[in-house]
Amino acid sequence: MHSPGYSGHSLATASAALLKSTGHTQKCDSEDGSVTTHSLLFESAAANPHGPFSSTEAQWYAIHTRAQHEKSVVSHLQRQGITTFLPLVSEVHSWSDRSKVVHLPLFTCYAFVHMRLLPESWAKVMRVTGVLRFVGVRGEGVPIPDSQIHAVRTLLSSSLSYQICPFLQVGQRVRIKGGALDGVEGILAGRKGDRTLIISVEPIQRSLSVRIDDYQVESI
Repeated sequence: MHSPGYSGHSLATASAALLKSTGHTQKCDSEDGSVTTHSLLFESAAANPHGPFSSTEAQWYAIHTRAQHEKSVVSHLQRQGITTFLPLVSEVHSWSDRSKVVHLPLFTCYAFVHMRLLPESWAKVMRVTGVLRFVGVRGEGVPIPDSQIHAVRTLLSSSLSYQICPFLQVGQRVRIKGGALDGVEGILAGRKGDRTLIISVEPIQRSLSVRIDDYQVESI
C-alpha cells in the first residue's frame, strides 16, 4: 500500500530537486575501485509510487558508495540521526619506520542503513556526498533481512577466523545451535572435507565463509 501523504507528485518533486542539486552520479566498481559516471534516472521511481516508498516500518538497506567514502558517508548519516552499519576489518599496514593498525570496510563501496524508505528519507541519504544509489533494481532499495545483518555482526564480534568468498545462493540453509555463533543462519557447504558456513548479504552479493566443524547445525 502506498504510504499516506506521499503521492507520485511528491516523489517526482523530490527526485527533480535531487537531480538539480547533483546533475549526475558515479558508479563504483567495488572489486577494483574504478569509477564511471552516468546520469541519474528518476522517471522509473516517479512512475512507480508503490515501489521503494511503500515501507511501513524501518528495515535494513544497502547503499552503494564511492570508493574510500564509506566511513565519511556513514559519519554524515549518523549525524543526521540515521542508523547505520559499516562492517570493518582490522589490518596491520607496515612502513619502513612504523606499523599501524587500520580499520577498513569489509565490503568495499557498501554501507547499510536502517530506516523507513520514504521520499524525504531517501532524498536525505542520496544528498550525502559519496552516496551513489540504494542497492536494488533501478536504484530502488531492496530490504535486507535482519537475520543477514545479524549474522555478519555476530561473526565479526567473534574470535573465529573467516574469509571473503564467492557469493552463493545454492545449498542447504542451516542455523547454528550453541556457541559463539548461536542462531546465525547461512548456507552449509563442504570444502576439502571440512564443514563451512556461507553467510551472505544477498542484495550486495557478498559472502563470508567460516569453518564450523565443531558446531551443531539444524536445517531451516
